[in-house]
This record gives sequence, C-alpha cells and structure tokens, in this order.
Amino acid sequence: MARVEKDGKCGFIDKSGKVVVPLEYDCVWDFSDGLAAVKKNGKWGFIDKSGKVVVPLEYDEVGDFSEGLAMVEKDGKWGLIDKSGKVVVPLEYDWINDFSEGLAKVVRNGKDGYIDNNGNVVVPLEYDYVSDFSEGLASVKKNSKRGFIDKSGKVIVPLEYDGAYNFSEGLAKVVRNGMMGFIDKNGKVVVPFEYNWVYPFSEGLAAVNKNCKWGFIDNSGKIVIPLGYDYVYDFSEGLARVKKDGKWGFIDKSGKVVVPLEFDGAYNFSEGLARMEKNGKIGFIDKSGKVVIPLEYDGAASNFSEGLAWVSKNGKQGFIDKSGKLVVPLEYDWVDDFSEGLAMVRKGESRGYINKQGELVLGWY
Repeated sequence: MARVEKDGKCGFIDKSGKVVVPLEYDCVWDFSDGLAAVKKNGKWGFIDKSGKVVVPLEYDEVGDFSEGLAMVEKDGKWGLIDKSGKVVVPLEYDWINDFSEGLAKVVRNGKDGYIDNNGNVVVPLEYDYVSDFSEGLASVKKNSKRGFIDKSGKVIVPLEYDGAYNFSEGLAKVVRNGMMGFIDKNGKVVVPFEYNWVYPFSEGLAAVNKNCKWGFIDNSGKIVIPLGYDYVYDFSEGLARVKKDGKWGFIDKSGKVVVPLEFDGAYNFSEGLARMEKNGKIGFIDKSGKVVIPLEYDGAASNFSEGLAWVSKNGKQGFIDKSGKLVVPLEYDWVDDFSEGLAMVRKGESRGYINKQGELVLGWY
C-alpha cells in the first residue's frame, strides 16, 4: 500500500488506486511489522492494513514497531507497547531506542543503560553514553573513556579509549590520542593507532586515511590497496568508488581500476547499475564499466528501485528501465521513487499516483 495525501488529509491506497484506509488522518507513516502510525488531532496511534485502529490515538509521539514493540511518549516520558497496544515497559524513561539484538538503550536523568523486551533492566543506567549492540557487544562511555560490554553488562574491553565504535566483521574502530586503529572482541589491538581516520570493515576491507590519502587494509592490518586516493567509499557489491585529481571511478578488491577515473560524480551500484555524472549529464554503467544508459540526462536522477529510476531532462522528470527505455514520459515537474508499485508525481500544484506502466491510478488533486 502507498501513503496518499489530499486536502491536508492522509490515508492509504492499493496498487489499483483503491482507497483502503480513508484519508482522515493528519499524518501517516509507512507500515512496519504490519502496523502504521497515524496522527489525528495531535495524538498518535496505530492501524492495521484494513484501517482498523489497533492502538488508540492517545500518544504525543511514537516510533515504528521493531521486534514486536514500539516506542511511545506521553507527557515527556517514553515507554514501549506491543502490537495489541498493551504497555510492556512503563512510560518512565527520558528516551528509549529501538531494540537491537534483543536489548534497547534507555535514558533517565542523564544516564544510559539497557532493558530487555519485558522491560527488565539488564544493564544498570550508569553510563554517560551507550550505543546499540552490534555483534554481541556495545560501546559504552563513562568519565570520558570508552570501552565495550556484553549483554550481561560485563566489561569485555576496558574503558580506556577516547572513542569506540560498533563492531563490524569482528573488528571495532577505536581512538587513542587522536589516532585510529582496530581491536578484536578480546580487546587486542589488531591494527595499530596510526591512521587519521578509518571506516568500519565492509566486505573484508576497511578504508583508511593517513596524511590526507586514502587506501584499504585487510583484517590483519595489511595494506592491500595503497593510500593514493583523495577519497574513497566502502566496498559494496565488490566494488568501491574512488576519487583522484577531482575525478571518480571504481576499483575492485585487488585495487584494479574497473571503471576509469574520468567521471565528475559516481554513486553506489543499485540493482546492478550505478549512476555516473560527467559534464553535468547523468547516465548509468554496469559493473564492467560499460555505459549501458548514455549520459544524456540533466543533473538529477535516482538509483534504480523496483527496476526503474527517475531521470530529468529540460526541467521535466520521468522513469527509465534498466535498458534505458523511457517507460514513463518526461512530463512531470517532480516524481518520487516507486514503492510497492506506485510513485507520487506532480504537475504544477496537482499531485497523483502512477503505476509502473505510467498509468494514473489516483489523481489529480
């Protein structure tokens, strides 16, 4: 289903354009875990996909459902409800995060800790800051120093670092005296503190910076791609965007240049294609570097989503498929990405919704 708005009121339609949730709310969110947050007269609650109100509209703020629970706030205090609307965690905290690996961060009187999904405090609220759990451990801060605890609250890595970030692929970025390195889950320093900046490991490699140059290391700390680039992004789908002398391209994990550094802009691959920009024009390449959609569109476009991407030319927008075929004509002043088969479009001040064939299923209003 897709969210729709008309005359300041919101509801939902299905792919045929049929209204399945009447446009009677002041605001609605997308469905998450089968329920959607809705707002009317300043209060929030939740509906199911039939439009039935399953959680009364009585809260000042809410969050999406995650792991069967949702954050709710009333009179400045936060708690958790289940999908029936039952209060599982009393509204007594100054803040609650979404659950991560079975635990949620809670804040009260300036101190952080963790609760389980029954509301039991499993890590006392004694830290100045805590992060979400990742790979079984969480970064915590006390007296300006950081370390890591496990889900029982046991300190696994002593609080001795100036900065500590979530584990990724078994290693965590840590900071000491302004320099960065990596530790393993036992607290052993695997990559020495010799870099000005590092990014988390992704697909077995981590981007590192020293003296304003970027390259990549493996999980032993070995430099596998020399630090010779002006900027890099993480590896995604086996390739990484890199920049040198103002131009962008892609390299593989061996450091081989797969897409020549000749573009003014480059974006991550999505559904097998990547947006590229040169001389103010945008097109798409495949992973071999072949231009599959010519760089002929003006400087605004989206990644591919649900098989289509929106593109612009002469101030008008439409959609192309992965072959470059224009499937929705460039006749709109604004379009949104497709979601569940529908996209919002605008002509002048009028809005509507189209399907992937370009047919108007709801509009104009």
